[in-house]
Amino acid sequence: MFKALNHFWRILATGFCFACFGLGGIFLTLFIFPLQKLLIKGKVKQKQAARKTVHYTFKFFISLMAFTGVFSFDLQRAKKLSQMNGQLVLANHPSLIDVVVLISIIPNADCVVKAHLFKNPFLRGVVKNTGYISNADPEGLLTDCQTSLKAGNNLIIFPEGTRSKPGQVIKFQRGAANIALRCLSDNYEDSGISTVLIRVNPTTLTKSEPWYKVPEFKAKFSAELIENSLTPPEFDSDNVSKQVRLYNQTLEDFFVEALDNS
Repeated sequence: MFKALNHFWRILATGFCFACFGLGGIFLTLFIFPLQKLLIKGKVKQKQAARKTVHYTFKFFISLMAFTGVFSFDLQRAKKLSQMNGQLVLANHPSLIDVVVLISIIPNADCVVKAHLFKNPFLRGVVKNTGYISNADPEGLLTDCQTSLKAGNNLIIFPEGTRSKPGQVIKFQRGAANIALRCLSDNYEDSGISTVLIRVNPTTLTKSEPWYKVPEFKAKFSAELIENSLTPPEFDSDNVSKQVRLYNQTLEDFFVEALDNS
């Protein structure tokens, strides 16, 4: 009986948390961000304030999920991300809340987001005011990523491009490898790659899985930071396609092996 009640509670708590998430995005867009624009001069400072606001909002959201029993979180091995600057943060992508957790750890986070989020009624105000980078324009994307890293932001990218499916070997798209090669090759001393291994057990909030399909037992979300990993080779403009393909395979093999050995 207790097990069934606990499962039912976690379904209700999950719905409550995501309702708070959506309403929170609207509240920030209608009230907090406009107020910041009135009080803070300059677009750069406004964007920085918006990102800091989202950081603390996501930190609260993670605490809410932990308090209501939806997840337990083990983030100690990723805490050092909060002290880093100018890092390209690459992470695997097993669940819907991965980017929320990472931004809750990183005060100066930037990230590449899918273009359709700029039309999402709950999130479009957040991504516009924070200046998160859209993946709609490949050429503009590279310039924006390089600018962000040089400004000292920690740029979050999921090389899979979308959430992985449980039981399937992760497969990387080449976008992250392309960004790493083009944006870091000339700036090794100030920037680098840090990888984050994310594990969710039992799996939940995966691709094509409804939010209410809550696992029988409370899921544990853990994140482990591996610093200065997989420095890209010097960029070769005469052999871009092959270099990106090979480096993408290196990144993919690294994550597969690291996750298998954990």
